[in-house]
Parts: sequence; C-alpha cells; structure tokens
Amino acid sequence: QVQLVESGGGLVQPGGSLRLSCAASGFAFSSYTMNWYRQAPGKERSMVASISASGGITNYADSVKGRFTISRDNSKNTVYLQMNSLKVEDTAVYYCNVYIRGGGSWGRGTQVTVES
Repeated sequence: QVQLVESGGGLVQPGGSLRLSCAASGFAFSSYTMNWYRQAPGKERSMVASISASGGITNYADSVKGRFTISRDNSKNTVYLQMNSLKVEDTAVYYCNVYIRGGGSWGRGTQVTVES
C-alpha cells in the first residue's frame, strides 16, 4: 500500500532554514505529482507546493513563493521541501501527499515550529 514518511521538521528561529523529506513507497513514484500541505493550529490544511512527475513543473502557494523550493529524486522515491527565510506564520504540521486514482494518501506529518 501507499506509504509516505515525512522527516526533517523541528524548531527554528525566524529567518532560519529547514529541509523536509518525504520517502514514498507502494506506488510508481515517478509517475505521480507530489504535494506538500501544511496545517497550522485552528486552520484548515492547505497546499504549500506541488511538483510534477518529472519534476519539470512546480507550483507554490503565494505565501511561500521565493522562500520554499520543492524538488524530487525519482531514483530515491523521495520528495523534498527546502524552506528558507522561515517566518513564525510558517509554523505548522507539514504533510506529504499524493493523489492516485482520485484518492489522496497522506503521511503522518512533521512538525515545523518557527519561534524566537
């Protein structure tokens, strides 16, 4: 079955950087668009970034454009989210996601906390 395992979260000061990873298994990783979502306390889950199967097309939420970079390594079945210039408002649980045949699969998430 589909399995997504996020890692790389943690506590960082404003202006700092983190790199999230998502290791995928159980499906043809190189054939699917991969997504990162986040959910802050009291807020709905929202998409942060997406990357096409080949990696040639990326999309970002306006709030993270210019600061976050999504990438993937299809040889390692892994998708990454490089987060720079982090802000307090980036604090959230970050989830890896893939939609296969209309159904969404999610990892358990990794906590990112940005505070002084």
